[in-house]
Amino acid sequence: MERESVWKGYDEDALGKVDALASRYIDFISENKTERECVRAAIKLAEAAGYVPLAQAVAEGRALKPGDKVWADARGKALMLVQLGREPLAAGANILGAHVDSPRLDVKQNPLFEANELAFLDTHYYGGIKHYQWVTVPLALHGVVAKKDGSVVDVVVGEDAGDPVFCVTDLLIHLAQAQMGKKASEAVEGEALDILVGNRPLVVSPASGEDGDAAPDGADAPDGDAPKEAVKAFVLDVLKEKLSMEEEDFLSAEIEMVPAGRARELGLDRSMVVGYGQDDRVCAYTSLEAQLAVANDVLQKSSVCILVDKEEIGSVGATGMTSRFFENTYAEVMALTGETSPRALARGLAACRMLSSDVSAGFDPAYASVFEAKNSAFLGHGLVFNKYTGARGKSGSNDARAEYVAHVRRVMDEAHVAFQTAELGRVDAGGGGTIAYIPAEYGMDVIDSGVAVLSMHAPWEVTSKADIYEARRGYEAFLRA
Repeated sequence: MERESVWKGYDEDALGKVDALASRYIDFISENKTERECVRAAIKLAEAAGYVPLAQAVAEGRALKPGDKVWADARGKALMLVQLGREPLAAGANILGAHVDSPRLDVKQNPLFEANELAFLDTHYYGGIKHYQWVTVPLALHGVVAKKDGSVVDVVVGEDAGDPVFCVTDLLIHLAQAQMGKKASEAVEGEALDILVGNRPLVVSPASGEDGDAAPDGADAPDGDAPKEAVKAFVLDVLKEKLSMEEEDFLSAEIEMVPAGRARELGLDRSMVVGYGQDDRVCAYTSLEAQLAVANDVLQKSSVCILVDKEEIGSVGATGMTSRFFENTYAEVMALTGETSPRALARGLAACRMLSSDVSAGFDPAYASVFEAKNSAFLGHGLVFNKYTGARGKSGSNDARAEYVAHVRRVMDEAHVAFQTAELGRVDAGGGGTIAYIPAEYGMDVIDSGVAVLSMHAPWEVTSKADIYEARRGYEAFLRA
């Protein structure tokens, strides 16, 4: 059951569509590198397609009818789009679910310190990463600073051409004999992933009549006393001037350090995309586009797209898939259609069909020993379906039932969507999980589907434009089924 490269079947028209989608996708992941940024951008696109806030419809007591489109968010970090079909929600919906968080370095609450006239921000890594991959990489600062007065300030430093960037330092090779002898997991410790942010000390203004260079922009130390940690003091002065931020404001800030710079086309043939956060924004973006593509149609079944947070750390918290956000939003929409029975809600959730849209491990010939080739995903071979994920005997897996796999096969074949099936590497080589098992607890059919990725969880990941295109087509076909 070998699957050929889908590139072989594309004509000039299809190739143009592949490149156009890839261009939009590159823009999206380049401009949106945090869950908050992704949700904000997705809401903007949804409203342009005719979606209205669910909260507004609830406040107005508006009755919803087939064709109506609403959105709801969870604290700005998760988003659910619902477009009503002809059938009642109690009869189920077709759901696309992806996550918009990605591995990164999170700045701690008390992060700023000085050591030997260098200033650093202390971090705690988020999600599964190889520590050594994050050293010497140019990093950008993204996030929000919540003030005691209730205001919230968005901060982004390191993305514009004139911005400074940041990095984690590494040990020079000339002195690294002991480091190089360690296991890769121990060569760079998590606690050593400190972000270098400054080297310039705060300079005290000289006494009147004396020579000396005063610090610019009023950065003088108070009362003419040189601060004990002058570099840290200068950084704090910059934070105050540029971001209106005091050191205490780190306590209520969410600052993420992510790779700086845009995603790019990869390869002499421009057939691939290299960029940060493709796990899982490649599936989130294609799911979003598919949901918006049917916005002008009244489908038989309602279509739902849910983009959630916290998948990389277990789908926990108020904005993760294990929260009540999905269920409560579904119930709210049902109520506005006149369906208020708890049993109708339970029946509706159980009748749903879902694609858990998450990436799959692409076969990498450089590391062929951890893959089982005939059950692996290959770049350029189309949308990937994983009947099960998990590890150690499928532990933590959803494991879709055969009848549902047959349904999905039929939908893809009827829409002429190129797809492949895969597992996450060789048995006992490792493993991983997705959000699939969580909605499956309602009794609905769920299967993992997504795009094959090389270098997953690295600062820069690789995908094939052809797989992005087939995922977008496959997700729309599923919503229309």
